[in-house]
Amino acid sequence: MRYWLAVLLHSQRYFPPLLLFVTGVVVLTDNDTGRLTAMYGACSAVLFLSALWLTVGLIQVDDPVQRAITVVNARSSARVLTAAVLVAVSCCVLCLVFGLVFPLLSGSHQVSADAVAVGAISQLGAGMTGIAVGLLCSRPIVRRPAASVALAIILAIVAYVSTWASPLNGLLRLMSSDRTPVHLLGPVGVLAGAGALLLIAVTALTHVVATRRD
Repeated sequence: MRYWLAVLLHSQRYFPPLLLFVTGVVVLTDNDTGRLTAMYGACSAVLFLSALWLTVGLIQVDDPVQRAITVVNARSSARVLTAAVLVAVSCCVLCLVFGLVFPLLSGSHQVSADAVAVGAISQLGAGMTGIAVGLLCSRPIVRRPAASVALAIILAIVAYVSTWASPLNGLLRLMSSDRTPVHLLGPVGVLAGAGALLLIAVTALTHVVATRRD
């Protein structure tokens, strides 16, 4: 994890997705007086894209030769991939802190612990879903940059509009509904858990594909 964090910081590939998230949150939630859960839903939608972009950028830093060197030093390709995923999840956690606090400061909302908890769970679920999609578009699976970008766009659209391909659509629908935060905790938690399971499954798939290619 220290290696991947150093790579991320020195390459500065964190900056574009971070800028996207901050800009999106500010634009979508500034001076808003609507329901807090709806604002957190907007933050979740932006965090999905930012997590996807961050993951692709992070994994693409290492070319095949550098990846081989890293795997040899780590003595396990699974450890290298898992560490990269954990760094991406950690970045999502840092981003969601901003996504939770800024709407409270910039708008006028009825604040409750349940609403904040739902917002945190929703954003984390969207972030993990974005990381999973990012892994599917990264070099271990898609080696051509143009194909990676095209696949990322297609999968992102599918994740937003499809009710079955990923938990993201369900999360956004729930967060924009008229349900109270108390009644959102259970369904949002289930979908966030589905996002975590999706991330685990895609990580395992990526490891299998990368191992066979290596």
